[in-house]
Amino acid sequence: MKKIAMIFSGQGSQTIGMGKDFYESSEVARDMFAKASERVGIDFKKLIFEENDKLAQTAYTQPAILLVQMVAYKLFKDTCPNIKAELFLGHSLGEFSALCASGAIDYVDAVELVHKRGTFMQEACDCIEAGMMVLVGLDDESVERVCTDARSAGKKVWPANYNQDGQLVVAGMKSDLVSLEQTFKDAGAKRALLLNMSVASHCELLTSAQQPLADLMSSMVNDSFEAPIVSNVTTNRYNTKDEAILLLKDQLVKPVKYKQSILAIANDVDLAIEFGNGAILKGLNRRINKELKTLNISDNESLAKVVEEICN
Repeated sequence: MKKIAMIFSGQGSQTIGMGKDFYESSEVARDMFAKASERVGIDFKKLIFEENDKLAQTAYTQPAILLVQMVAYKLFKDTCPNIKAELFLGHSLGEFSALCASGAIDYVDAVELVHKRGTFMQEACDCIEAGMMVLVGLDDESVERVCTDARSAGKKVWPANYNQDGQLVVAGMKSDLVSLEQTFKDAGAKRALLLNMSVASHCELLTSAQQPLADLMSSMVNDSFEAPIVSNVTTNRYNTKDEAILLLKDQLVKPVKYKQSILAIANDVDLAIEFGNGAILKGLNRRINKELKTLNISDNESLAKVVEEICN
């Protein structure tokens, strides 16, 4: 039996129409959409399948992504019940999907949790001009040095997402990020692109969101983990409620070490399966470690391919 990492992407992977193939062909998917919509008061069918501005708003983006990922995961597990995960891993928001897939939280609770997480994050940034910037072509140490020097000068900017070699996202005050664009380029960055984000994820600007998230998690998360989860914060594995609350609370203000996490698990699994819209992590994994084969399940066609390859 192959050792499999079940993985889930984060915010930025959303598109209008994601999961529609599953919804139209599966009563299970339609029921999951209906129960999630009833719980949080969001019409997910309308939000995800019809053109709108809300899908780009953090409080709506996060539950929509998680819901589609859980639909994909549920349909896979229903088809291949004997396939077990060696471990679970997510990128930022995706770690909550990993927590859900592990069995430590019900998917309807998880949809509500990340909806409120997104709200907490937005509220933390409502009175400030926060933002995020992706840097291409610059090594981690140089990014960290520029950020450290900038904070010493009174600016608020931090490394936020370690995605792959030569691609790192920084977060902080938007004006500070803009002021550092040329500094990053002078240090060797090929591109310094401000993202269309109204929050600054994984940095100290989100400190006020930490305790409300932890309090909510304490009433929803349990100790029933099918397999360990790899922490974005530490790259280590955890499988208890207390660790989940502590680490996902920390994840709000500390960088996502996705690149480091993939390198940490590459020798312990035979392949990874990415669930949900697109294949963002599949692309990252290919550039982080070419030896780690990654499959993705985003619609019925890709589901059938994965089932044929590993379940038969």
